[in-house]
Amino acid sequence: MPEHGRVPKYYTVKAQLVGLIAELGVGALLPAERDLAATYGVARSTLRQAISELIIEGRLRAHRGRGTFVAAPKLIQPLALVSYTEALREMGHQPGRVLVTLERVSADAELAGHLAIAEGAEVIHLERVLLADGEPLGLESTYLSYQRYPTLPEVLEPTGSLYQCMEQRLGVVYAEATERVETVLASPREALLLRGNPALPMLLMQRVSLDQQGIPIERVRALYRGDRIGFETRLRAG
Repeated sequence: MPEHGRVPKYYTVKAQLVGLIAELGVGALLPAERDLAATYGVARSTLRQAISELIIEGRLRAHRGRGTFVAAPKLIQPLALVSYTEALREMGHQPGRVLVTLERVSADAELAGHLAIAEGAEVIHLERVLLADGEPLGLESTYLSYQRYPTLPEVLEPTGSLYQCMEQRLGVVYAEATERVETVLASPREALLLRGNPALPMLLMQRVSLDQQGIPIERVRALYRGDRIGFETRLRAG
């Protein structure tokens, strides 16, 4: 509650919209703004503020020229060393990937430190859009030492699972990882690849994975649409 003790008008409208969303169901078209504003007795600017927050939260989806629709629930992916492909299939969704970049570049000082290689050493850069049921969910950029995995570009299926390729084709076993999660705004290029709104917050995940000998396998920078996906993990005491 605000200090003055009054609930903002838009927030009251937002709560009413949440109830309407539950009644309408996934995929339903929201009534026109003018009708909703009249129903709730508020200005259209107040209504738009409530709708904007629900879009940011992933409860609604706006399509220019078509209207605003009730969104499907977010996908909730576990924070674990598992394949994106396996995780989505277990949730009943069809995974997919679109190759954006596959190249060899020189490692700068920061990347070299993460991969425990010399600065300037060649690395493989793999960038792909992650899909769920044909819809873009994330943009994943992965860097691996070319000296350690020189055959990777030849054995990797560009739209397949990197995790499975590393384990099944190259015999690399993922043992542990350090991962950091924060919120950011996408660049115009990233928003275009994700078919998202640059004004909406994204989830940025940065990870360094290690093998059983403690040698770095990869550094990953993955940008996910905060309106379509969330993450969960299990915590244990001690």
